[in-house]
Amino acid sequence: MYEQKKTAVSSGDSPGWYQNILQFQRSDRKKALWQLSNTVALYALSWCLMVMNFHWFQSIWIHIGIVIVAAGLLIRIFIFFHDCCHQSFFSSRRANTILGHILGVLTFTPYESWRRSHGIHHNTVSDLDRRGKGDIWTLTVEEYMTRSRFKRMQYRLFRNPLIMFILGPAYVFLVLYRFPEKGDRHRQIKSLHITNAGIAAVILAASWLMGWQAYLLAQLPILFLAGVGGIWLFYVQHQFEGVYWARHNAWDPLKASLEGSSFYQLPKLLQWFSGNIGFHHIHHMRPRIPNYHLQECHKALTAREPVVPLKMRDSLRSLRLKLWDEKQNRLVGFGAIKARG
Repeated sequence: MYEQKKTAVSSGDSPGWYQNILQFQRSDRKKALWQLSNTVALYALSWCLMVMNFHWFQSIWIHIGIVIVAAGLLIRIFIFFHDCCHQSFFSSRRANTILGHILGVLTFTPYESWRRSHGIHHNTVSDLDRRGKGDIWTLTVEEYMTRSRFKRMQYRLFRNPLIMFILGPAYVFLVLYRFPEKGDRHRQIKSLHITNAGIAAVILAASWLMGWQAYLLAQLPILFLAGVGGIWLFYVQHQFEGVYWARHNAWDPLKASLEGSSFYQLPKLLQWFSGNIGFHHIHHMRPRIPNYHLQECHKALTAREPVVPLKMRDSLRSLRLKLWDEKQNRLVGFGAIKARG
């Protein structure tokens, strides 16, 4: 069973290795442009192949195969978008903002609004007193037991894998991200309008070029599969055996990075499609490290501070974890409620 390695080092001690990884907190224009060009080119090619299949072969199996590949590419594109939000993909803030808005149209995600909520997530991860923004809804055992029957049912439905990973992606990317979030200001709302206008323009242009039926048969399953994969990655990065959570007065940001974020060890192909985001412990320690430096940084870190990987087969077990037990300091399933009587 996977358990994240515990570290005795707190962020206040400022360990040498923590300072040394600053060298990876730099943008590389050549690497960024290479990543962007080959990924977007492959994504565009997948759309061209789908159009050819619609008109010539009309094979459902060819279509499914292309959709799966395109969804993987869209996840990778989202990681570039994510890096732009952290101002790490390019060294230029303007370049990151422009590219972030463009990729936000492809991923159906508003740049400034998502950037704001994701920044809050980074500042509050694993803090029990600052939950509720940019994270997975997680209750403690005590909180769950004091909720009304309706609220308990609502929470159980939310934590159901069918709701979270099947209905969730469609709701988040097609509905939730089309409207302002609570706390959004003029900057975020303006960015949202730009994203929505861009999406509308793409829909109209693509529908005119390939027909609206063909467009929907391509876009919806691609967005759905990419959403499922993206939400799964986000879930398993912070919901696993041995994860660290603490009340704010005891919360340690370095522990939140190393122990509150997983090192999700994926096969090389899936690591490529997911843009190295499996090195999530590194990302949370230094969010300004771009995806193309994460693996290199991980190798340098593990030479001094080894981190146990979360393997794919072990990650599936995290689906049974539903509540945080403050008495045991670990995530537990709903069965823990019955055990308490």
